[in-house]
Amino acid sequence: MKGRRPRNHVLALASPASLKGVLSAREAAALLAVGLRRGGANAEELPVADGGEGTADVLGARVLELVPVHDAFGRPREAPIRALPDGTAVVEAAEVIPLDPMRLDPLAASSHGLGALIARVEAERLLICLGGTANVDGGTGLREALRELPAPTTVLCDALVPLRDAARRFAPQKGATPDQVELFERRLAAMAELAPYAELPGAGAAGGLGAALAALGAELVPGAREVLRRLDFRRRASEADLVVTGEGTVDETTLTGKAPGEVLRVCRQKGIRCVVFGGRVEAELAGAEIVALSGDPARAAADLEALGERLSG
Repeated sequence: MKGRRPRNHVLALASPASLKGVLSAREAAALLAVGLRRGGANAEELPVADGGEGTADVLGARVLELVPVHDAFGRPREAPIRALPDGTAVVEAAEVIPLDPMRLDPLAASSHGLGALIARVEAERLLICLGGTANVDGGTGLREALRELPAPTTVLCDALVPLRDAARRFAPQKGATPDQVELFERRLAAMAELAPYAELPGAGAAGGLGAALAALGAELVPGAREVLRRLDFRRRASEADLVVTGEGTVDETTLTGKAPGEVLRVCRQKGIRCVVFGGRVEAELAGAEIVALSGDPARAAADLEALGERLSG
């Protein structure tokens, strides 16, 4: 742990994940930094992600082209193929088949559009970001559109659950009833082609897309851990006196692969003060100072600025 700096020399790292449907991780980091600086701290913005929505943006991937595809319900949309500075192509599932609060219908949701987008990739390496999708189809739609991967592929998984847990853990938030959850569990268990990959951490990510991509030869990795590695988070956090992270809802899943949970893990290891905020807080996290915001999306920006100012004051 570092020696204490004078108050106006306190270095704070603003490292939130996105507040889904409200603020991107980059926007949330900027708002926190405004408040931190107003309170007198030196603030650096380092937004984080875990493979879900906003991961490509956090990694600084630039758009190469917009591809006409269909979302999870067959509606036309354009989704980007992006690239990292080293030429690795990046595809984010949440930009193709996103979870849409206006239509929660997992029985009708398909991953076909994501497969169609991946099939258009031309690159020597591919990074696929999984999370924030509407489907629980075990990649059935994706595999109809994609017979093989276009390049050696790494998959960033926002949840590290095996395939058997995908329906129980995530189908309800996609609109599934208890009877539908049981139906999805039976369907996923019956997919013989996914059985060799079913126990892999991340196989259940994005409605079973992790297992489907592993079956095509992709490597599944913990999304948050890999994103933080690529951002050099460990080194940058080591230089800070305070790290502020958070997301829309802090609950028991925050510590099971989510970006704020990984930020907290690093801070615990290094003895760095870590504050975790949530629009809603449904669980306590050992080793963190937990702050509940108002929970009102219309007040999210003001909440974050005020939090930053309070923490540095």
